[in-house]
Amino acid sequence: MLQKVLVLGSGGREHALVKACLASSAVDSVIAAPGNGGMAQEVACHPLNLNEVPAIVALAKTEAVDFVIVGPEAPLALGVVDALVEAGIPAYGPKQAAAQLEASKPFAKDFLARHGIPTAQYAVFTEEAEAFAYLEHQPLPVVIKAASLAAGKGVVVAQTATEARQAVTELLSNEKGPDKIGKLVIEEYLEGEEASIHAIVSGTEYVLLPSSQDHKRIGEGDTGPNTGGMGAYAPADVVTPALTQQIIKSILEPTLAGLKAEGIHYSGTLYIGLMLTQKGPKVLEFNVRLGDPETQVLLPLLDIDVFELLYNCANGTLSTGIAPIKPRYAVVVVQAAKGYPGAYPKGEAITFPEDPGTDQTLIHAGTRWEERSGKVLTNGGRVLDVTALGRTLKEASDSAYALCGKVHFPSQYYRRDIGYRQLKRN
Repeated sequence: MLQKVLVLGSGGREHALVKACLASSAVDSVIAAPGNGGMAQEVACHPLNLNEVPAIVALAKTEAVDFVIVGPEAPLALGVVDALVEAGIPAYGPKQAAAQLEASKPFAKDFLARHGIPTAQYAVFTEEAEAFAYLEHQPLPVVIKAASLAAGKGVVVAQTATEARQAVTELLSNEKGPDKIGKLVIEEYLEGEEASIHAIVSGTEYVLLPSSQDHKRIGEGDTGPNTGGMGAYAPADVVTPALTQQIIKSILEPTLAGLKAEGIHYSGTLYIGLMLTQKGPKVLEFNVRLGDPETQVLLPLLDIDVFELLYNCANGTLSTGIAPIKPRYAVVVVQAAKGYPGAYPKGEAITFPEDPGTDQTLIHAGTRWEERSGKVLTNGGRVLDVTALGRTLKEASDSAYALCGKVHFPSQYYRRDIGYRQLKRN
């Protein structure tokens, strides 16, 4: 039976998921909530606050959807999958208990420690004075993390004692809200190269997706403040086949075994952010959803039906293996509004090329469709994702940047060095 699918979210990740569902022979129709300017041109979008779980369930019932794909982390942490399943609506994503791996950094760090999974040394604090006292004995640089969800921007790598103290004050202040847990984590700084590992997980069964590498900082050469991600590429050749097996045996499988031992059934995406240190891979963070912008390079590479993969996961019919991929590289460049991740303008008209070339795609992130003018306007810090495939990473990069040059809005800003580490190695 063909499926009617609801995709929850409004970013680039969700637009990529909408496109993947529309391409599936198992899908009859797709709707999105709340969607964005790009999705609105392809599917019906429903305005919705994703923090209101009952409203999500009501929409799914009213629209008689067969399957819900949850994009962002916030509704997962609020238990939207629990509520949907209880209402008899199958959904892709982990339940609330499992979502703690991302929603609470102290929970994740303690979980890693309990199960002997390699990660940075750490301590958890609720009081500023205690954190300051601890910092006096820590080498610099040092990493300060908000304990609760922070949209990818709750991490500070402090180079000086002053920066570290400022980060403690700011992050603890931000932790006072009603949806926060009032804590922060201080970690040792790990040297090495970062990589992202995504697995589609159902209990202890999993399908491993290609490795990827995100570019978190706003400036070229990885300078400036952290963002939600300014670009990515896949596969990341630094994650060799031998290293992949090491990650599976020392991190992925022990994580799934640990969850099972603690009575947590994990179903959904497990995103493992890694630092590849001289002593081996170590876990920087867990996310419980597909990465953004990594999704925009992972999905086009998969040589399988993405919807069926997620549907089988949610229904417990997944078999462990490595996802087949096309013999290609993929690059995504995030076009942001200048000022992001701080204050930035909204409501600027975007001009697009008439037709992107072969293996090029424009994914919308922070955009909205203005009915009156018939134009797409900027509506967020990360505005568009420009993606391209190529036989080599350089070919994919050149293609993505060629398309970047054909898109325009007044505050447009993007990094021009996505994939630079691997391109240098090549």
